[in-house]
Amino acid sequence: MNKLQVDSFVEKEIKSGVQLLDGRDFKQLSLDNELVTLINGKGRFLGTAYLSPQNKGVGWVISRQEVTLTKDYFVSLLQKARKKRQSYEQSELTTAYRLFNQDGDYFGGLTIDRYGDYALFSWYNPFIYENRQIIIDAFEEVYPDILGAYEKIRFKGLDYESAFVYGQEAPEHFTILENGVSYSVFMNDGLMTGIFLDQHDVRNNLVMGMAAGKKLLNMFSYTAAFSVAAAIGGAIETTSVDLAKRSRELSQAHFEANGIPLDNHHLVVMDVFEYYKYAKRKELGFDVIVIDPPSFARNKKQTFSVAKDYHKLISQALEILNPGGTIIASTNAANMTVQQFKKQLEKGFGQVKHHYVSLQQLPNDFTINTSDESSNYLKVFTIKVKQ
Repeated sequence: MNKLQVDSFVEKEIKSGVQLLDGRDFKQLSLDNELVTLINGKGRFLGTAYLSPQNKGVGWVISRQEVTLTKDYFVSLLQKARKKRQSYEQSELTTAYRLFNQDGDYFGGLTIDRYGDYALFSWYNPFIYENRQIIIDAFEEVYPDILGAYEKIRFKGLDYESAFVYGQEAPEHFTILENGVSYSVFMNDGLMTGIFLDQHDVRNNLVMGMAAGKKLLNMFSYTAAFSVAAAIGGAIETTSVDLAKRSRELSQAHFEANGIPLDNHHLVVMDVFEYYKYAKRKELGFDVIVIDPPSFARNKKQTFSVAKDYHKLISQALEILNPGGTIIASTNAANMTVQQFKKQLEKGFGQVKHHYVSLQQLPNDFTINTSDESSNYLKVFTIKVKQ
């Protein structure tokens, strides 16, 4: 195993518990896609890591001990991860949740999700991909109850992004339960599955009546999961807006899975900024507005970045928010701290009086590395606007 010497700053980060190796700290890195022993300037052992570039960093510390990647090693990791999630496994109301979450379960670059009887592996870099069979073998031992599995390729370089892996193939579309609500999902159609599991605590607020008797607007709605949760929780009307044409068909499937007619639930295929103008022109008003954009988006007219442009979504939402209304502002941008996100929100509110009701981050199944704030990437503020 090759040795990689790190400077005093990286040594301090590793000792504090940070597992991600940041590319900015390794300017001329000749090693790639391999396990390495980390040493400090005095040659002292710091831990075992693997090197492989991905959208987050150039590699991950995987242990403060010397380790080799055997099947038994992964069986141990997966057993510990399964034990943490017993409450989800025993729930009759939720059948889809995360089984293994990167550095929160002490192996960055890998996530595994459960969708009913099926598992979904996501490989985030070439090294993980090259070692996937040993991980799958370990998983089959720890989860003999899983009927079949699929994989998503979340790095560039391969000629496919989704595939069937083992066992029994899932139906093209099937329903899972989350907080007692049915959602229609799919395992092998691009990188998406029909629902973002990291938002299930936020959706539960809506299921429990947060929008009861109210009109809800869901921006960047994807498959309208927030709207379905709100409808189950008593919302009298929802409007879901997304630019993707396919969003309408996928959203409709969620409503149909719960036997909810679309009479008072509108699915709009439109750019969100254009919809803001339309709603203002038509004098539409909403009691609850959910804003959950991708970190970065581009269409024919403009680009959108959460770090620079989120404030525009807030200021324009205020123009169509009913007096005393609520905004649910969400981002999954790992490179933004809670404070930076709040700064964008404050810029959007300007002089409008408001107060923060709550901040929600990742649910318990999305275990985090408490030593690294970027591991807890989800930030969802519920904000009440004063009349």
